[in-house]
Amino acid sequence: MRYTPRYLMTDPDEVKRLIRHHPWATFVSATGNGLVASHYPVLLDEDAEDITILSHFGRPDDELHELGQHEILVVIQGPHDYVSPSWYAPGDLVPTWNHVTAHLYGVPEILTDDENYEMLGRLTDHFEQHRAGGRHLGEDEAGTRRIARGTAGLRVRVTRFDARAKLSQNKNPEVVRNVIDHLEETNPALAGEMRRVYPER
Repeated sequence: MRYTPRYLMTDPDEVKRLIRHHPWATFVSATGNGLVASHYPVLLDEDAEDITILSHFGRPDDELHELGQHEILVVIQGPHDYVSPSWYAPGDLVPTWNHVTAHLYGVPEILTDDENYEMLGRLTDHFEQHRAGGRHLGEDEAGTRRIARGTAGLRVRVTRFDARAKLSQNKNPEVVRNVIDHLEETNPALAGEMRRVYPER
């Protein structure tokens, strides 16, 4: 990503928060056959001190990515949206795109079958916990273990990250208030991120 100091997000806790709230990730690998990209949900490993994510690939994506053989890039995309110059002062004509994004790097560790099944159970429980009639893999362990064999679980300890929170930091307070007000109507999640940066707005 473009290096702009005012947009840098360097706090690992902020990156963890982004992962918790936006768990749909893009995995990118530079393989012997060229670039490969896949999309899967991730779960932050809350027991790890550093940033560690858990996920799974449907087979044969694991082989296509050559998982475990090299570093991969995991892209976490938070709220984002177009920012119109009509929200700026007269004469300011250049639009932009506000976003919160993290690029995570690490070499995946492939989970054993039992570890993968336990991780899939945690992942399912995470998304089912607040749903009426939420389901659990343990309701049919034999059947869900059979299906789980079609997946490869992985753990990625993030060894470095590059993250940005581009949220109109280059604009004056009046413009920022106006951008937030417009986004409240169309993209409240992004407006909320801006309010975290500008709590007085």
